[in-house]
Amino acid sequence: MTRSNLVGGEMLNWSDLHPADARPAATGPAAAALLAAAVHPGDTVLVAGPHAHHLYADLAPAAAVDILVRSAPDAEELAETLGAEKTQVYCGSLDRFTSTETYDLIVALDGLERLVGPDTPTLPWSEALAELRTRLAPGGRLLLGATNPFSINNLIQPDITAALPRDEDWGRSVVDAPPAGLKPLMNMLSAADITPTATYGVFPSLTDAEVVVDGDNQLGAAAAGRVLAATNAGPVLRDPYRVVMDAAAGGLLVALAPAWYVVVGAVAAFESGEGELLEERLVRALRVDDQAALRREVVGYVEWLRTTETPGSPENVIVVDGAYRLHGEGLVGVEAALERFVERVLQAGVRVPWPAGGDGRELTARLASMAGVTLTPSENLEVTRPLGSAEQLATVARLADELAHASARAILFEGTVSGIRRSVAYRVGHAVLNPARVIRRRIKRVLRRR
Repeated sequence: MTRSNLVGGEMLNWSDLHPADARPAATGPAAAALLAAAVHPGDTVLVAGPHAHHLYADLAPAAAVDILVRSAPDAEELAETLGAEKTQVYCGSLDRFTSTETYDLIVALDGLERLVGPDTPTLPWSEALAELRTRLAPGGRLLLGATNPFSINNLIQPDITAALPRDEDWGRSVVDAPPAGLKPLMNMLSAADITPTATYGVFPSLTDAEVVVDGDNQLGAAAAGRVLAATNAGPVLRDPYRVVMDAAAGGLLVALAPAWYVVVGAVAAFESGEGELLEERLVRALRVDDQAALRREVVGYVEWLRTTETPGSPENVIVVDGAYRLHGEGLVGVEAALERFVERVLQAGVRVPWPAGGDGRELTARLASMAGVTLTPSENLEVTRPLGSAEQLATVARLADELAHASARAILFEGTVSGIRRSVAYRVGHAVLNPARVIRRRIKRVLRRR
């Protein structure tokens, strides 16, 4: 028995909710938070594209919910589990969905690419956007997801899966792809007479939206960096966390996000954090060899650690107007906190104003000494290597450069010593002092015999 409404272009032997060789449906805590903030009591809602089951629970205040998916098995499953009291499920492609109904809220957090199947030869991204736009009621709200073809992911890990197409990667027109960049996306929205209220960067992806950022504040960037580092635990080109933080420092965090949420209408779902991470202040001082600033930061931080009841490591401590405050999980102890910071610095390949190749314990002791703290010696001298290939190569280059300089100084010193030994003054002094040495040795031998 068919419980969904077939509109044409449906995929009979396919599932986006339970994919065998395709990406999963849109989901994640950030998606749930945005959806819950956008829906109003009494709304009529259209959900276009595959969205995880739990997201529909956030639509409970709505008066009516229409769902459009291309997969026939998914449509039947949704119709059965959600019921027909206020939910209608349509199965097929967006270009075959001829309903003239308009909606107070349109949700397309998965993007526009999976609104059609292979029976649709082509549906340009701009035309798919226009199709949704015509269904938006005056004053309505739109939640749109879009993937970023060139994002931070391209900077930290090579896409080796590109040579292995999945089942869903059938031949499609190049115009079906989302705009390649934030500026082209904004231009396309403007051409469709859509003015975004907000644009958020999504990490790590639309199918696992854990963190969103609406600007380049350090707290949001740190959360995004941790998520991206966790999803790239294998070999990487560069340290994911530091790439994210550097992008935020350069004002590019949203532009280089793996995906975006475009919001049209009044939706206040996320708040921006204020303050500067202590770790970033320390790293900035290290990079420019500003040891005076480094000493000031370390001294102030250690004094705060000794007096506070909620201590934290530098990546979880924010500085606002010169005051320290814990933001995240705590970490007790000066020694452990400084060790944690040094470990992260070495893993990120951050340049330090001391010779390269030093072990973490030695660098920790240097920082501790700035605040008058003496660390106990440790026998566990494990070498911490940079995570990224680029940082590893930079470290090797620096070690080679320092070794070349040391070798040059050794050669210079050896030449200087050799020249001194050949000089007349050295020979005269050696001749004068040599008899005295002989007499002294003979006296010692005589005294020993007695």
